[in-house]
Amino acid sequence: MLVKVYGAAVYGIEAIPIRIEVNIDKGIAYHLVGLPDSAIKESSYRISAALKNSGYRMPGKKITINLAPADLRKEGSAYDLVMAIGILAASEQIESSYLQDYIMMGELSLDGDLRPLRGILPIAIMAKNNGFKGFIVPSANFREASVVEGIDVIAAKNIVEVVQILKGPKEFPRLKFEEAFEKEEFSGGRNLDFEDVKGQEAVKRCLEIAAAGGHNVLMIGPPGSGKSMLAKCMPSILPPMTRREALETTKIHSVAGRIDGNKGVLVNRPFRSPHHTISSAALVGGGAYPQPGEISLAHNGVLFLDELPEFRRSVLEVLRQPLEDREVTISRSRFTITYPSNLMLVASMNPSPSGYFLENDSRPSSAYEMKRYMSRISGPLLDRIDLHIEAQKVSFEQLSRVSLDESSQRIRSRVAAARQVQADRFRDKTQLHCNAQMNVKLIRRFCNLGADAQQLLKHAMKNLNLSARAYDRILKVSRTISDLAKSDNILPEHIAEAIQYRSMDREGWMG
Repeated sequence: MLVKVYGAAVYGIEAIPIRIEVNIDKGIAYHLVGLPDSAIKESSYRISAALKNSGYRMPGKKITINLAPADLRKEGSAYDLVMAIGILAASEQIESSYLQDYIMMGELSLDGDLRPLRGILPIAIMAKNNGFKGFIVPSANFREASVVEGIDVIAAKNIVEVVQILKGPKEFPRLKFEEAFEKEEFSGGRNLDFEDVKGQEAVKRCLEIAAAGGHNVLMIGPPGSGKSMLAKCMPSILPPMTRREALETTKIHSVAGRIDGNKGVLVNRPFRSPHHTISSAALVGGGAYPQPGEISLAHNGVLFLDELPEFRRSVLEVLRQPLEDREVTISRSRFTITYPSNLMLVASMNPSPSGYFLENDSRPSSAYEMKRYMSRISGPLLDRIDLHIEAQKVSFEQLSRVSLDESSQRIRSRVAAARQVQADRFRDKTQLHCNAQMNVKLIRRFCNLGADAQQLLKHAMKNLNLSARAYDRILKVSRTISDLAKSDNILPEHIAEAIQYRSMDREGWMG
């Protein structure tokens, strides 16, 4: 008897339907075809034990299972459930007229229980778009899958419950996306607040601008000046994600298997801080079966690179294309996968190998050491960082001050207001959220300068020998500064402030 049931495969952050065809005939054999990987080939042992321990049996006949389309590679243990149900139906141990209506996925334990999976959210979205009535998932994945409207998501603890579900339609508990979004608590920063950072008013202002416009920022300063603490405070001034951003981010973390089973959707912006020994593949994503890297896991959030020159130059160079295009493309011989990488890069570094450039230093760095140290960061990468700011050593008077500085909540209110201005500006652009994402055409449209501002920028371009990319970055930053100032026009003072955040372009840096 031939039976067809349905599962799914995830490529990148999108899912495609997989038809599992199970045929049982005379003889004794077990054939599994359709480019399965080792985990799927081992499924016969898990399925056999799970069926026996759940009160069913593995047919002693010739079983042929085809995973169609057969020219696409399938991987993982998530096909256990759908193949087991196909075997039960083909061997007439269960009867169901609803198999065509459901997608089902799950890894089987030997006792028949269902284990949680990664990539559930993209599969749920695909199931809805392809007209399936329902999606049967392990109980641990229920909250994550239920945020998709228009499809019945049904949780099951084991294969026996799945069989009961397939006997007929019933009413099942559901959680709408709006409900899941509202129920998740926005926590802002990780117990860090800007009011706890003493001094560094210029750096705080720079980070406020970066947060308001989604700009990349580099902090340069001696050890102990508070660079890392300031970076870790960034989530506390970023506004909650919109529903569109939340769904985009949750899909990526779902594919990577980083969704907490108690949460349905991410509302807090990601903050990723990889160690400087990270490899290129771990940063951008990859592997034999590509997975999202750190820059995709930081999508719609912050990627913090502490001690930037300590990263291998080959690792830093792979950032150039994702920072420009805001997506990562990973190519293999059989397929190409694209992951989004719309992030804020926040980086920090010392001004010299010893860390105390232009200060009293018992071992000053030579010109050669300085040049070698600074050359680890290429000019093209620096061009892609909108804001460069110097963090000065904090004085004793500032450290011992009892009064608190401005809180993150107040700064976040200004950032949120500026983001709302940008949302209104780009309301007809579904993929744009902030000024940093503007392309050349949009810069020309929304960053018009008066004669005085134009002359000031011309003077800076000539004296600082800035590139065309740096020119565009200055315009974007000045647009954000004017948004914070609630000004419709970019004024000369906005251009002047944007220019001063190009420290690394000034003479005396980079050898």
